[in-house]
Amino acid sequence: MRNVLLTAVLLTIPLSAPAQAPQSYSAYVDPFIGTGGDGHTFPGAVAPFGMVQLSPDTDTSCVIRDCYGHAAGYRYDDPTIEGFSHTHFSGSGHSDLGDILVMPVSGDAVAMDPGTPEQPGYRSRFNHANEIASPGYYAVMLDGPQVRAELTAGTRIGVHRYTFPRNRVAHLVIDLRSSLYNYPGKVLWSGLRLHADGTITGFRETRGWAPGRKLFFAMRFSAPLTEHAFVNRETDVAYRGFQAPGRGSDAVAERLGRALVARLDFGRLDRPLEVRVALSGVDEAGAIANLDTEQGDFDEVRARTQAAWEEALGAVDIEAPAPMRTMLYTALYHSLLAPSVWSDADGTYRGPDDQVHIADGYTFRSTFSLWDTFRAEHPLLTLIQPERTTSDVVNSLIDSQRHSPDAILPVWQFAGRETWTMIGYHAAPVIADAYMKGIRGFDEGAALSAMVASAEYEQYGGLGDYMRLRYVPIDREPEAASKTVEYAYDDWTIARMARAMGRNDIAQRFERRAGYWRNSFDARTGWLRARLSTGRFREPFDPTAINYGSDYTEGNAWQYSWFVPQDQAGLFRLLGGDARVIAKLDQMFDYDMSTLDYSHAEDIAGLIGQYIHGNEPSHHVAYLYVYAGAPWRTQERLRQIVESQYNATPQGLSGNDDLGQMSAWLVFTGLGFYPVAPGSNEYVIGRPFVSRAALSLPNGRRFIVTAEGLSDANPYVQSVTLNGVPLTRSYILDAEIRSGGTLAFVMGPAPNRSWGVMRSARPFSMSR
Repeated sequence: MRNVLLTAVLLTIPLSAPAQAPQSYSAYVDPFIGTGGDGHTFPGAVAPFGMVQLSPDTDTSCVIRDCYGHAAGYRYDDPTIEGFSHTHFSGSGHSDLGDILVMPVSGDAVAMDPGTPEQPGYRSRFNHANEIASPGYYAVMLDGPQVRAELTAGTRIGVHRYTFPRNRVAHLVIDLRSSLYNYPGKVLWSGLRLHADGTITGFRETRGWAPGRKLFFAMRFSAPLTEHAFVNRETDVAYRGFQAPGRGSDAVAERLGRALVARLDFGRLDRPLEVRVALSGVDEAGAIANLDTEQGDFDEVRARTQAAWEEALGAVDIEAPAPMRTMLYTALYHSLLAPSVWSDADGTYRGPDDQVHIADGYTFRSTFSLWDTFRAEHPLLTLIQPERTTSDVVNSLIDSQRHSPDAILPVWQFAGRETWTMIGYHAAPVIADAYMKGIRGFDEGAALSAMVASAEYEQYGGLGDYMRLRYVPIDREPEAASKTVEYAYDDWTIARMARAMGRNDIAQRFERRAGYWRNSFDARTGWLRARLSTGRFREPFDPTAINYGSDYTEGNAWQYSWFVPQDQAGLFRLLGGDARVIAKLDQMFDYDMSTLDYSHAEDIAGLIGQYIHGNEPSHHVAYLYVYAGAPWRTQERLRQIVESQYNATPQGLSGNDDLGQMSAWLVFTGLGFYPVAPGSNEYVIGRPFVSRAALSLPNGRRFIVTAEGLSDANPYVQSVTLNGVPLTRSYILDAEIRSGGTLAFVMGPAPNRSWGVMRSARPFSMSR
């Protein structure tokens, strides 16, 4: 009922409703958005780009429903909480993590297994009425043990605070078996150690999505232990220590195994128990050092993180009606969670070669969902976090390639380890986009060399055939049609950066490769298609078919036939010109889906005809009407997408947020422009969904967007001015944003079919 009412509010409040002055930017964020449906977000505590994502897990063993729905550990409609673990992805389609699960238990009997909702062990029921989440803070009442649980986090630490009933004995269970997407044998080895000063350290190595991933932790408590037991559940043998060693003692307890669970006893407590936990990818000493670096009790850590979120969210000051404002600030929040910090406080980190390295002069980042995030997430960070985050990202990508056993830039990396998930070498556009926008602080020559090495690594994804045949053949490589066009776009970004650096030899080579998309485009039928090594297009062909490992990556010909962001003009000529392009775009959005069933494809969500907003290949498509001279059609489609794919409820994301990409799309679209072709230094103008927004740029300037007359009744752009000068082109330049100023829209009830339609006023294209 709550979701129905909130959705009704969203659809009935007019866009012209006045906005109140903010008490804090964090107050506008609802971390529960996306925790239901297919959003796969988590509500727990995290600092901006923090190494620790301390959040509740409602089902790690998929006893309630499929693992896919629990990719973030928490699902809003689950009735129980299994515990609170320290690592989570925000919005991924696949998953892992859920490391170092902690659960409070009260009373005399302590279960060492989570159980099920029907037969709970240490698992507990909870009620959303007793649950709170805001940036950097989460709290819930656990009905079973009658414990109030509170969570906060710093950059490399998480802090728990548990308020136990005074008449019950207080315990903690630490379960090193628990993991998201869990299965027997996933934990290869783990360890627990009790130090003389009461600190507990430990580690585990898993063979999950990133094989051989190692994680270490250190844990301290605000109250002394009265008793403990380290149990190996493979053998059910416990090491029991009946008296915790005092400070100065040389007594140490240790346990190794593949199924370790700790029971920690604290007696009856007259004040809340605080638990400080630090992580490290290097070793236990690194975790202890990280714990020592971020001092303070629960309230002090929470206050520091709250201040960090205020600064990060304050990069964009938004005026909009309450539901839209909540949607946009929550989207901004989700855009600031990754790529996450991976190096320790001393700069050391474990890299893709499983060796320890030092990040010299920067903070090493990981969690790169690059197939998703090169489109809007990273371009957004170049505006709101250019020095602090984007230069760190580029340095991290360069050093990852330097230390990679395969000498290739990250594809989908987390915890410093490569997963080889998805396609393309989309670190290239991330680096090129940053360089073209003037962001520095990294070795430009090393960056270009890493990009070229990745693009010429013949063993990866059919690249050898791509370089020889000028397309990827489907009889030798799956998803060949998608790989051909994505490689061609990546090649264009390499050429752009090389040309800007004066490396014309590299630029010419990759400019030729940027045109290889044509070799998989069937001009006779008007579709991007997979070709055999003989040169023939594969038959039979169905442009609506979606099958994993077939011709396309998580999509079909309807979505991928539009992926030529570097050369839309060339594509439009092959399709027969602007009028036919507009007609085909309309057919895509208006397609009758009543006879099609995509339930076998998990990531296919948020459908509007054959437009699939819940997955990334469609994200730029609504803006293509602008390239065809019909910007008012883009304005109509954007309204259709925003109203059907986003809302201010737990079901408020129609598809996986994918480490911020779905959210970054909404942030850009809400502001009125979008980076269709990262690396071009252009943003295509759509229409704003805010009455006013101000970007506070790191250079001290402000770029302001205003929308005069914006309302539900006035959704169309009538005119645009930039710093008071009429803007007739349908794009703005990155340099114009960074210079500061005002982009002013005037909105009206009917399309203005003369604004932005001239060919000379349209966005960048290789063939323009």
